[in-house]
Amino acid sequence: MQTVMFGRSALRGSRLAYGCWRLADGGAAEAGREAVRAALEAGYTVFDHADIYGQGACERIFGEVLAESPGLRDGLVLVSKCGIRRADEPTGAPYRYDASRQHIVTSCEGSLRRLGVETMDVFLLHRPDPLMDPEEVASAFDGLRRAGKAREFGVSNFAPNQVEALQRACGFPLVVNQVEISLARWEPLVDGTLDQCLAEGITPMAWSPLAGGKLGDGARRVLKSQEQYGTEALVGELDAVAAARGAGRTAVALAWLLRHPAGMVPVVGSVNPERIRAAAKASEMTMSREEWYRLFTVARGTPLP
Repeated sequence: MQTVMFGRSALRGSRLAYGCWRLADGGAAEAGREAVRAALEAGYTVFDHADIYGQGACERIFGEVLAESPGLRDGLVLVSKCGIRRADEPTGAPYRYDASRQHIVTSCEGSLRRLGVETMDVFLLHRPDPLMDPEEVASAFDGLRRAGKAREFGVSNFAPNQVEALQRACGFPLVVNQVEISLARWEPLVDGTLDQCLAEGITPMAWSPLAGGKLGDGARRVLKSQEQYGTEALVGELDAVAAARGAGRTAVALAWLLRHPAGMVPVVGSVNPERIRAAAKASEMTMSREEWYRLFTVARGTPLP
């Protein structure tokens, strides 16, 4: 699989990331381990985690795979996220966001324990916290970096102004902004998000690049926020491009994202080994400008001005 640099760091990883949020689905740990092994065999070297995925179970399952193969860790880029607190944690508390220094540090240390590693390659804030103090976050990041617990840092679901506020406080560049981007959710192309990534050398990671499966070849796992996405016309156009290419719809939808000059890294979340392998074919596909605009025009639903 092709590779890409992460931001302005020395990290290089696979052009597609494997998202580990479903590894613990149904409590079937072995199925989760098989999914990870399939991703490794298909060439994925970037693995995306969060402390809330499976309430920590997904990181533990991945850690078991690492423990099976000494030396495997060295070839991987491990990404994890923190900053979302469950309801009743502690008892009586509401579901909320938490960008406090204590929570950031504690969460990183917990992820490292569950994964069984000493250092996280990229550590992200999962959601923007309205109570976030950029100086406090920068202090937490700096402490983790100095302690050797995380190499690089970034954010997830941050608007450009929120990225800028945090970057001003940090003494080192943020390397990732992970946001929802797909043909069904293309607004980051025009709202300044990807423009900022290009200007500042930030790698955009695209979560739900298939719109919860609506744009893919397999099963759907649609979030409530994605239920209103109209994708019928898009699916028809994707199928037409896929047929002309002799490829699958999933690969075409992902190749559309890879065509952007910001060096986007789509996060593939299927636990089906066949679909994991099928998605990997996107990295071998270079979409033409004409194909890209053909799909973008349908995604917009109106002609370009």
